[in-house]
Amino acid sequence: MLDLRSVRPMLATPGTHVPRGEEWCHEVKWDGVRAIGALTAGAVILTSRNGNRISEAWPELVTPPAGVRDLVVDGEIIALNDRGVPDFRVVAERMHVRNAATVARLAARIPVTYMVFDLLHLDGEDLCGLPLHERRRRLTALDLSRAGWQVPVEYDDGEMLHEATRVQGLEGIVSKRRDSTYRPGERSPHWLKLPHRYRGSFVVGGWRPQVGTSDRLAALLVGEPTAAGLAFRGRVGSGIGPKQSRVLAELLAPLARAASPFGDEVPRVDADGTRWVEPVVVVDVDTHGVGYERLRQPSYRGVRTDLTPDDLVPEEG
Repeated sequence: MLDLRSVRPMLATPGTHVPRGEEWCHEVKWDGVRAIGALTAGAVILTSRNGNRISEAWPELVTPPAGVRDLVVDGEIIALNDRGVPDFRVVAERMHVRNAATVARLAARIPVTYMVFDLLHLDGEDLCGLPLHERRRRLTALDLSRAGWQVPVEYDDGEMLHEATRVQGLEGIVSKRRDSTYRPGERSPHWLKLPHRYRGSFVVGGWRPQVGTSDRLAALLVGEPTAAGLAFRGRVGSGIGPKQSRVLAELLAPLARAASPFGDEVPRVDADGTRWVEPVVVVDVDTHGVGYERLRQPSYRGVRTDLTPDDLVPEEG
């Protein structure tokens, strides 16, 4: 039996394009909590990517699968948001809770599923050295329904899946070589992750200087025009190099104002040290995922001189 304390998930390498060919299969990239699950001595233990025990946070996932003596699997614990899309922010409400009564209340309100996509050990046999297609064959033959676990579908057409997940607002895809062995804790070029990036236009409401300076722009605070005013959507620092910093600082300097232009309260961690500006400058931002109140992993792409904040107001109807 593998020592659960030493098992770390195999990691994917960032990809630049969807690979083609029969030697590759493709899966949805889940936006959840990575977890190693082990059944031993009749009990299921879940551990995090860093090897910490997390079973107590997910009591509905620790029922042993039927007809199995012992096993070790790799997967992702997911929860759906109000759009029916896996969303890390939803599952994150539960991931650090350990009080039994609180966990029970959260479990009733935020149901989760363990999406099991790999099988590392089964009934006394270490499977890590077997090719992925054989591990998947043995995994899909198991009855995991009693445990509340689910084996996600794999696809042959990666480009189709990549486009479908983009349209649905999912995180992206992972492409895997069918002959790849499982190498715990390693980042392998035989697994490629291809997350989606979405570009949108937002209004600048403030900027923050670099630590230790007063005039070197390090990040923008941006928002989205709504019926209730400019809604704060997040802080954008990635993508702002020295040249972009100088250009933005010169552009925003004449627009200084004393108070926040955002209609809602900006979190203190973002507001402290911010220089507020009149909300007239529009910028493009690449972000991870769509439909969230806060931008996820945002990256600055440039100023939109062809757009005004009024252009961003959604049309009624």
